[in-house]
Amino acid sequence: MANYATGVNSEILQWAREKAGYSLDEVARSLKKDTETIVSWESGDAFPTYHQLERLAYSLYKRPIALFFFPQPPKEPDPRESFRTLPDSEFELLVPDTLHAIREAQAMQITLYELTEGRNPSDRVIFRDLALDPHADAIERAAVVREYLGISLDEQYSWESPEQALEKWRDAVQDAGIFVFKRAMKQKDVSGFCLLDEEFPLIYLNNSTAKTRQLFSLFHELAHILLGTAGVTKVDDRYVFRLGGQSKAVEVFCNRFSAELLVPSDDFDQRLVPAIPVENLVDALASHYGVSREVILRKLLDRGIVDQGYYEHMVQKWLDSYQEKEDKGAGGGNYYANQYVYLGQRYLTLAFARYYDGAYSIHELADYLSIRTKNVPGLEHYFLSRASV
Repeated sequence: MANYATGVNSEILQWAREKAGYSLDEVARSLKKDTETIVSWESGDAFPTYHQLERLAYSLYKRPIALFFFPQPPKEPDPRESFRTLPDSEFELLVPDTLHAIREAQAMQITLYELTEGRNPSDRVIFRDLALDPHADAIERAAVVREYLGISLDEQYSWESPEQALEKWRDAVQDAGIFVFKRAMKQKDVSGFCLLDEEFPLIYLNNSTAKTRQLFSLFHELAHILLGTAGVTKVDDRYVFRLGGQSKAVEVFCNRFSAELLVPSDDFDQRLVPAIPVENLVDALASHYGVSREVILRKLLDRGIVDQGYYEHMVQKWLDSYQEKEDKGAGGGNYYANQYVYLGQRYLTLAFARYYDGAYSIHELADYLSIRTKNVPGLEHYFLSRASV
């Protein structure tokens, strides 16, 4: 006989579904039920079984099961309010996995407050020391931020791979007080997002995208933070042309700022060789600066060397090629290596240091790391082995 969850709050069932970004039909298909059944649960006319509730809670909505027995839905920030420069039509395209990543980021901000007793641990905090204006000169402001981060062009030229470049730039941004996390997002056309906060603004990068794409997103999101606006970086940014007023100014500035910081114009212009075919020039300069071909092509577009049609065609071609390679080489990889990359050495150092000081138990540490308790020793071993390199 089925064991029904008669105490479940139907209002929270509807709230959780809408927060997760699922339609009634999508939930029905996932549970292999008709839509009317889901409607009856959310209206309180019927109840799911405990097994069905577990599937809703853990597999779809990513919520603790106890939440569904609360007297009313909890109050939590509305992601739509955070990303005001993203049009409603684009926000509606964010899939449940991306919305879950945003909720994870909001929870991570709370975790950072707990781990640090509410104080950013960095000696210098860039979002207090510097501020940007979307109507300012992107070239001049990018130079100021690059100097603050302390990365010279000579150092940038010395990096041997996109992976090393991303790691070095990520370290520089984190040293300046902004934690940078990664996550393998299912939505490939979202390459990153950021959240604002007085102490702990965060940047999240989609680790399913190319490293060079993540690098551009890193500085696009940094620009958003220094402008005082949360943002989402989308691979296809043609929606920007549909924006108006301040929202458009912000997105255009963030794109220019990111490209300028990674590839300063005064240096770039000296390396342009008109006689070289555009594709060869793009490849050579992308390799030289350790950035994506898209960044170089964007700068050529700004200079009128290529047109918008060519730019969009080549960017789509490169994206398709990358995705094809990823699909062929798809695999889980090393679990602990992945967690190390996602959380980053800075955050892991903070979490393990507090654990070693006796501030909390191994079970609490597992919660802070978002892993099972049994996996803490393995991640600790991997973390310590990388820290000693």
